[in-house]
Amino acid sequence: MKKLSILLFVLLIVMSCGKDNQGGAESASTNTAASTPKIITEFGYRLNDFKVIKDTIKKGESFGIILDRHHVFYPKINAIAKKIKDTFDVRRIRAGIPYMILASKDTLEKAEVFIYKNSKASATIVDFKDSTIVAFNYRKPIKIIEKEVAGKIYSTLSEAMDSLHLNPNLTYNVADIYAWTLDFGKLQRGDQFKLIYEEKFIDDSVFVGYGKVKAALFDHNNRDFYAYRFISDSIKKIPEYYDDKGNMLRSQFLRSPIKFQYRVSSRYNLRRKIAYYGRVKPHKGTDFAAKVDTPIMATANGKVTESRRKGGNGNYVKIRHNNTYSTQYLHMSRRKVKRGQYVKQGDIIGYVGMTGNTSGPHVCYRFWKNGRQVDPFKQKLPAAKPLKKSLKPSYLKFIKPLEAQLDKIDFTK
Repeated sequence: MKKLSILLFVLLIVMSCGKDNQGGAESASTNTAASTPKIITEFGYRLNDFKVIKDTIKKGESFGIILDRHHVFYPKINAIAKKIKDTFDVRRIRAGIPYMILASKDTLEKAEVFIYKNSKASATIVDFKDSTIVAFNYRKPIKIIEKEVAGKIYSTLSEAMDSLHLNPNLTYNVADIYAWTLDFGKLQRGDQFKLIYEEKFIDDSVFVGYGKVKAALFDHNNRDFYAYRFISDSIKKIPEYYDDKGNMLRSQFLRSPIKFQYRVSSRYNLRRKIAYYGRVKPHKGTDFAAKVDTPIMATANGKVTESRRKGGNGNYVKIRHNNTYSTQYLHMSRRKVKRGQYVKQGDIIGYVGMTGNTSGPHVCYRFWKNGRQVDPFKQKLPAAKPLKKSLKPSYLKFIKPLEAQLDKIDFTK
């Protein structure tokens, strides 16, 4: 009986040691798995295979200086620059742009790949790790997500969009869409809007900008202004925006030479009386008050006939659009175009200032029709080409689901 007890005791010890050894094996296995490095791939390269150096180009640095610092000698640098010049001009690298060096993992840590990050989504890659030198442009896959938003105007469009945590670029897009149909200086408290638009992401979570604004509704002064993006020309494939009836939003002239955040401080008035002098002096322009250096746009395509500084006009630009219409923009802080230059609608031609006879920063916008100055807001200005009648049925069919989607979006309370 005593021998049996001793035997059982020994057996228990052996089993306990076995479990401990097994637990140790499991722990070792777990530690081995934990120590296995995660494979990281970026720009088509397995970064685990290189020493990765990330930096930003400093003022005065050149492509050659950067590579020389990472143990690539100048004969090789010159060969690289010559080989890749059609794809990447190394003389044009700019200070402030981030870059990545993929270097060998040996003691020398010699650069083998140079990655110049043009943006969050794209880069130019120079690969010289082998005897073959190659350069190519790389673009990360972009994921597009459709979004919806609704908002109310309490002050300006910019403030309303900012309160919804939307990037200013989307505000500019919306302003461009409605540039011909809405006067953003006359938005009222309580005006509302809805948008169906796209956001672009890389790596699933890094925002890199906006895509299309597919549809929009602006409720201004109790009137609905719809906008639908539609490609009517199958050859040129240039998108335009049309309303719910198929009328193009774009017209030949913009309503204002300033995009938004302005006020009309003085209108065209042939009977304007100057209080200080007590006499009538006609005002043949429309004054758009805005901050100094606010961009001023050409309201239509045309050729610059004057760009100079003269007397009470200060710095000004005059544009001839066709045989009928011309426009003039006065009191600029500085001009951006020269006489004889052709400009397109929306191009920046100068900036708001206070040059010449003026008591505050604004642009005096003057409008000529057949050689006579007139009030642009009282003219029946020519519209852009309308949607072809043959396309209208397909257009109305195209916007039907977008109309239903807009209807389902609730205005912000």
